[in-house]
Amino acid sequence: MENLNFVREKIFTWDRLQKRIALWRFKGKKIVFTNGCFDILHLGHIEYLSKSRDLGDVLVVGLNSDESVRCIKGPHRPVNNQDARSITLAALSFVDAVILFGEDTPLNLIRQIQPDILVKGKDYEGKEIVGTDVVKAGGGIVATIELTKGFSTTGIIDKSNL
Repeated sequence: MENLNFVREKIFTWDRLQKRIALWRFKGKKIVFTNGCFDILHLGHIEYLSKSRDLGDVLVVGLNSDESVRCIKGPHRPVNNQDARSITLAALSFVDAVILFGEDTPLNLIRQIQPDILVKGKDYEGKEIVGTDVVKAGGGIVATIELTKGFSTTGIIDKSNL
């Protein structure tokens, strides 16, 4: 149970995360933020999150709540509930914090966290990345990461007829 408790400690409420961010900033850590549904964790997610963490010292992942996922992906999603998705993400060694959000976009989280680096997949290149203006106004940067070809949750669901 000790390992699972360690994993659960990486799942934050806003109050706890705010304190941890203050500590990381005090220590001079570069904070990276990304977000997503991460419904059925696959190789593409692992590579994306690992590469995101490589850009800084700390990786904070904003995770869409179940209700938020349904609004974005439809009534049959998510496949895994937010508790399962949170624990799965927090179990990854390169993820330092997971925080749920219920809005359509992570803009409020980005405003509160003020990450040094905001990361999205290359599929967002040329599109407006939510929070770009906030991050750049704070002196941060926005980075896009190449996605792993052949891996997507929707593709897995379609192939499996889940």
